[in-house]
Amino acid sequence: MDYDYKYGNNYYKYYGDKGVKSTVYNILAPEQSQSVQPGMEYLMKPLPVFDNPNYKGSGKLKDKVIIVTGGDSGLGRAASVAFVKEGAKVVIVYLNETRDALDTKRYLESLGGKCLLIKGDISKHNTCKQVVKEVIDKYGKIDVLVNNAGVQYQQDRLEDISDEQFDWTMKVNIYGMFYLTKEVLPYLKSGASIINLSSVTTFWGEPQLIDYVTTKGAIVGFTRSLARNLALKNIRVNAIAPGFFWTPLQPACWVAEKIPSLGADAAMARGAMPYELAPTFVFLASSDSSYMTGQVMHVNGGQVMG
Repeated sequence: MDYDYKYGNNYYKYYGDKGVKSTVYNILAPEQSQSVQPGMEYLMKPLPVFDNPNYKGSGKLKDKVIIVTGGDSGLGRAASVAFVKEGAKVVIVYLNETRDALDTKRYLESLGGKCLLIKGDISKHNTCKQVVKEVIDKYGKIDVLVNNAGVQYQQDRLEDISDEQFDWTMKVNIYGMFYLTKEVLPYLKSGASIINLSSVTTFWGEPQLIDYVTTKGAIVGFTRSLARNLALKNIRVNAIAPGFFWTPLQPACWVAEKIPSLGADAAMARGAMPYELAPTFVFLASSDSSYMTGQVMHVNGGQVMG
């Protein structure tokens, strides 16, 4: 396995035979893995690019209070940066990634933003109640909820998925979303927005992520049903289905040798850095998407179309 590894520009040439023979892939990272979910960003090589210095905020989210689960790293970190640039106050809920969470908080504050960190397991209903209580006690309101936190585990066969893994994946990806949304809803007013994270894997059926894909498909149904339920209250509910982005979830899930080719089957033949998804979060959180609800935004480099 050969690749030209250059840290400076985050793109590397990989020559391999994983899936397609004699094909050159544009990749984001060489082989690597982490042993604990949902993964630590500070251990990744290269570090994900979560901020686009050319992105200038215009006050689209001025004084909004936004909760981002899993906002300590990955897509949640990139979204939080863009939210702060648009004038929002961000509340980051994280599980055990304390170093990443503190790094994110420092970065947001360096931009002049305000960030509240809350550590807790959202798969537990009491945690979600406590999160909402802390946010209301500090800010007195909630304007946007981003249900971003999730876990995924690679397994070759359905028989390899243990009951414990299945339960945990369901509890984090679905129960946590349900519990937190339920607790937040009484505080959402007209114009509020809920953003749920689905996945491209739902729309083509990744064979090695059966339980994860099941949860991400459920999120699509949850989004559409809740959107209709809340439409007349002018509370919008939408979802994003990202393709392959270079986040801690990837090395924490896949075997090391799969990492270089992830994203290669997209039409653009590459994966992406988290900052490339940030404007989609801003669009759905802001009034720019005032006539959009129940939709799934596909940002995947053309891996799935239609």
